Amino acid sequence: MKSLSWVNLSFLSGVHLAALAGGIVYFALSGPPALSIWLLAVLWTVLTVFALSAGYHRLFSHRSYEAHPVMRFFLLVFGAAAFQNSALTWAADHRRHHRSTDTEFDPYNAQRGFWWSHVGWVLHKTPPAEELYPVPDLQKQRLVVWQHRWYMTIGSVAGFLVPGLIGLAFGDFWGGVLVAGLLRLVLVYQVTFSVNSIAHLVGRQPYSTSNSSRDSLLVALLTMGEGYHNFHHTFPGDYRNGVRAHHFDPSKWGIWLCNVVGLARRLRRTPAPAIVRARSRVVSPGRRS
Repeated sequence: MKSLSWVNLSFLSGVHLAALAGGIVYFALSGPPALSIWLLAVLWTVLTVFALSAGYHRLFSHRSYEAHPVMRFFLLVFGAAAFQNSALTWAADHRRHHRSTDTEFDPYNAQRGFWWSHVGWVLHKTPPAEELYPVPDLQKQRLVVWQHRWYMTIGSVAGFLVPGLIGLAFGDFWGGVLVAGLLRLVLVYQVTFSVNSIAHLVGRQPYSTSNSSRDSLLVALLTMGEGYHNFHHTFPGDYRNGVRAHHFDPSKWGIWLCNVVGLARRLRRTPAPAIVRARSRVVSPGRRS
């Protein structure tokens, strides 16, 4: 059993306890937050999850499209606000996951159970991912290296200070910090961690049964499209996770819109015949996805 990472354990526990205690005190003293604070929290949640989905995952980990420096900066700043490590380290872990899915070399190996793949792997000490599995393409990108070096500071400013200041503009600094900062972060942790746990446990496998990845509409709804995980593991270079027209994938739509206005380009798409072939290889009569 690997030794616990007391830094990660303390941080995650601290965030959840601070959100609970701070929320209780805030509600006791001030009552329910104003609508403006709730809307700010929703906005910050969407921006943070989008930065992880479209940025950390589809851009930096899989290079499924190219992004303008302005868009890269935005994704790196709000990605840091999710406090799930720098894009450099996150991508190193994620590429390792794809390379060794469901094996002992998979950092969030679903075969070790729900708890491990959801959060247990974060709570144990491991050598730095970017040293074990270098990501030389990202190590050459100045914005990525800048975020890696200052990620905690960037995350603190974008994740807590800015929402607090916006809340202050509405007359409620602590509402901004607690609701759009701490409570938002707790929610983002749980929904994004579900990709590694729920989407490897529950759902359909329309494209491949070679690993535990599954398509889960529930996870897609929670994570702006990341739940079509069986498709993603079969075709990881595609900028789309929800490949079909009716699939709920706001990250895909956002990337496409960024392409329209010139902030993204060279969107990678899996050829339709390859998708059809993959589906035809999976025998599951009466299945729909």
